[in-house]
Amino acid sequence: MAISMHQTVAPALIQSLKGLMIVLDKAEAYAKARKVDEQVLLQARIFPDMYPFVRQCQIVSDNAKGAMARLAGQTPPSYEDTEASFEALRERLAKTIAYIETFKPEQIDGSEERDIVLKFPNGELAFKGQAYVTNFVLPNLFFHAATAYNLMRQAGVDLTKGDFLGRA
Repeated sequence: MAISMHQTVAPALIQSLKGLMIVLDKAEAYAKARKVDEQVLLQARIFPDMYPFVRQCQIVSDNAKGAMARLAGQTPPSYEDTEASFEALRERLAKTIAYIETFKPEQIDGSEERDIVLKFPNGELAFKGQAYVTNFVLPNLFFHAATAYNLMRQAGVDLTKGDFLGRA
C-alpha cells in the first residue's frame, strides 16, 4: 500500500506541534510554581549564538505551515514573530495546527514532484516535493522542536520523551 504525501507530512507536523504545546504547558507551570519570570525560560539559549526558546517555537510553526502551503502550491501565511508569553506561543501553535487541518489530502497528494524553492538571504534551496519533506521539512522541524524541548529540560522543567512525542 502506498502512503500519500498528506499522510506523510500532516500527521507528523501536528504531532510535533502538539508535543511542543505540552512542553509550553509544563514550562509555564514550572515557572509559576517556582516563581520564575517566564521571560527567563522564553529567552533561554543553549549557547549565545543560538536562537532562544521562543524563536525555536516560532520556527517550528513557520516550518509546519510553510510545508503545507508549499506542497499545495500556495504561499505560506505570514505570522508576526511577536510572541512574548507562553500563552501567545500556545495560540500561535494552535493557529498553526488549525491551518494544517484545513488542507485536504487531494491538495497535498501528488506533490512529490512539485518544484519548491526556498529563498534565503544567502541563496536558494530547490527541491522536489518529496525531497522537500524528507530532506528538509521533517529534519528541520525535529531539530527545532528538540532544541526547544532540550532548552526546557536544561532549565529544569520535568519533561519526558512522551511529552516531546505529544503523548503526555
